[in-house]
Amino acid sequence: MRGFELCRTSCVAMNAVDLASLLCSRLCHDLMSPVGALNNGIELMTGEDDPEMRERCLELLADSARATANKLKFFRLAFGAAGGFGEMVETREARQAVEGIFGAERRIELGWLVSDATLPKGAMKLLLNLALLAGDALVRGGRLDIGAESTSEGLELAIRAEGPRIILDPTFRDVLANGAPAGTQVEPRAAAAWLAHELANEAGGSIQLSDASSDVLVIGALLPKRHSAQG
Repeated sequence: MRGFELCRTSCVAMNAVDLASLLCSRLCHDLMSPVGALNNGIELMTGEDDPEMRERCLELLADSARATANKLKFFRLAFGAAGGFGEMVETREARQAVEGIFGAERRIELGWLVSDATLPKGAMKLLLNLALLAGDALVRGGRLDIGAESTSEGLELAIRAEGPRIILDPTFRDVLANGAPAGTQVEPRAAAAWLAHELANEAGGSIQLSDASSDVLVIGALLPKRHSAQG
């Protein structure tokens, strides 16, 4: 019996390490472009004497720095421990993070339908990861609505994505519903789906998705009341 428990603990620890590695890979991948643009802008300015070109380089640097800061803020809340916020996170912080990562592209119209001033840290992380998946699925832009509501049953989270083309990888759907299959390599792009499943499962809840054939992507989660106050 003790051997079984040790094996189970080892598997859990391994999964946690794998998930952390995937999250780091996703973070590095998303930061590669804006940080690379910063580096290119600095190199261009080093050997540029034309005032107009230097001005354009400064604009490039400013845009890249802003994009980097926006991504870091979002990933800090969605993937990190969100230190400094305690067990409850102000929803305006999450809204600003979502607007920074999607609104800046001006291809996605955002709707924020969260009435509570604060949400438990775990619920907020789940909401942001679901929003990330739905936003990434809007490959040609569209509208992304993000909602959360406290009910007598618990906390309901809902994400709705609508656009000319929606692509949610079938693997993401499977990971959201069932978690990462044992012994199967999960791509870094699926890190948000894996984390979302783990967060919902830890809170005693579950995630539901609209049918793959639907023109609209809807992702929902219900966190039971006995768990929803936990971070």
